[in-house]
Amino acid sequence: MPSFDVVSELDLQEVRNAVDQAHREVANRFDFKDTASTIELGESEIKLHSASEDRLRALVQVLEEKLVRRQVSLKSLSYGKVEEASRGAVRQTATLMAGISDTQARAINRHIKDNAPKGVSSQTQGDQVRVTGKKRDDLQVTIAALKEHDFGLPLQFKNFRD
Repeated sequence: MPSFDVVSELDLQEVRNAVDQAHREVANRFDFKDTASTIELGESEIKLHSASEDRLRALVQVLEEKLVRRQVSLKSLSYGKVEEASRGAVRQTATLMAGISDTQARAINRHIKDNAPKGVSSQTQGDQVRVTGKKRDDLQVTIAALKEHDFGLPLQFKNFRD
């Protein structure tokens, strides 16, 4: 039976490259001079630090521009609250989200069940959803329906088999 997998993956090399480019731009831009603005990439988060909230918003904008240019979906970022740091500075953490949680997988399965053609079924397998159907065309219609709906996370369709 034809099948494919719905996954939500993040290319960490592209994220690393985008953070490095943003860091270089912040170091060279005149409006960031003497603001002690930094961008640090951790295991599953990006830490942003700046002298004021305005500079922090500009820092977020620079980071998002670099991520979009590298084709990393902004849906994979979840921003935390802006926190006060020492000497009036502010910081914020952006968490990198990869994988499909159980509640999101249930929502995807429900959407497939409601909108897919007859004969298409889906099941959750870890952090991915396997979709099977009798005909390849039905699976392509299902992919189009999933692309139209916003689940709040970037979806990729892998492992399409006949």
